Amino acid sequence: MEGKLRVLVVEDDFLIAMQSEVALTAAGFEVVGPAATAEEAIALASEAQPTLAVMDIRLASTRDGIDAARQLYQDFAIRCIFATAHDDVYTRGRAEPYAPLGWLPKPYTMASLVSVVVEALAQLRRP
Repeated sequence: MEGKLRVLVVEDDFLIAMQSEVALTAAGFEVVGPAATAEEAIALASEAQPTLAVMDIRLASTRDGIDAARQLYQDFAIRCIFATAHDDVYTRGRAEPYAPLGWLPKPYTMASLVSVVVEALAQLRRP
């Protein structure tokens, strides 16, 4: 892969999205987004081809983050880290077919976000 690794941030809370962008950029990643809706996330992924996505589950549209993750996974082979307050068995079960790279329960620190992204990238590199 050439250049910086791209991380798509999908988060409808403006403050969390901005903090995430700053933290990931400072850690050396190229941030795509942020996207506040599933539709924005799909459009950005199509253009920028990110390595992975950090996905909130509740988004500012009728489609949720798991629906967006499904489309990212099926259309572009992009896997997600779910960063969400909705970390229950039902939600995890809905997300499981799309091979999540991790779960980051809200509220989380920016250090934990960067750590989970680094670990997810290590998973993607393993044979």
